[in-house]
Amino acid sequence: MADKIKETAKQELNNLQHAATEGVKSGAYVYPFRGILFFLTHKSLWKPLLKKLTPTLGLGLGVTSFMFFFTYLPQLAICFFTSGPLAAFTTILLVLSESSTLTMVLSKALLIEDSLIDTFDGTLIARGQAALVERQRQVKANKAGDAIARLGKLAGKPFAKFTPTAIIRYFMYLPLNLIPVVGTVMFVLLQGKKYGPAAHARYFNLKGMTKSQVADWTSERAGAYTGFGIPATLLETVPIAGIFFAFTNTCGAALWAADLEAGNTTSAKLKAQADKATEATR
Repeated sequence: MADKIKETAKQELNNLQHAATEGVKSGAYVYPFRGILFFLTHKSLWKPLLKKLTPTLGLGLGVTSFMFFFTYLPQLAICFFTSGPLAAFTTILLVLSESSTLTMVLSKALLIEDSLIDTFDGTLIARGQAALVERQRQVKANKAGDAIARLGKLAGKPFAKFTPTAIIRYFMYLPLNLIPVVGTVMFVLLQGKKYGPAAHARYFNLKGMTKSQVADWTSERAGAYTGFGIPATLLETVPIAGIFFAFTNTCGAALWAADLEAGNTTSAKLKAQADKATEATR
């Protein structure tokens, strides 16, 4: 059994390393950083963030307090054997990182989903992709360059109702952080692998793709999505600033989608395949 577990872990690590290498080649890793710059230079995109800032910060404070009260000492005891005299410091960083990640999972599920959709759609409109957004919601006439003000009513709820899968997966991966260096790297890779496709869920929705089409598309481009997901995950684990990066990552994902629509990336074939998938559903 032990050998089987080791072999499975080794195979998963090799798969993740291959996906990360392909992600670097795809160039998708730049979009989280492009999202930061684009977000900062387009003030109209700040509105959804500012609207949800107070309740999300309150949630973050509650989660962080809970994590320190219930998990700091147990993790300190474990880190003492792996980090020695630095255990207290490394445990604080670990708990802060865990709290930030858990806050993002909960806030996306409970508080900011609609705001992130507005940010994604607003970014597409700012990049001249209003026609794509109009497939799923009303888009008003030009409002003096304010992309968010142009957003009208959604045609329907874009995503399925919240399920605890993300939180369960998070807690399954959490013990990896107790393994110095290697465990943290694996944790980030696994989270990034899941993050990438999720970041384009709205794009898939706007394209009218079915679940099977999305699964085929993302599995064939796991490297690109992992390449996007790794830096995006790292940004969202930054304590306090994580909520800001959740919105800039969404902006970056929308910029990637806009480039796919315009055929401005090395993965331009994605657009053609997405269009073909859309036609197949009609």
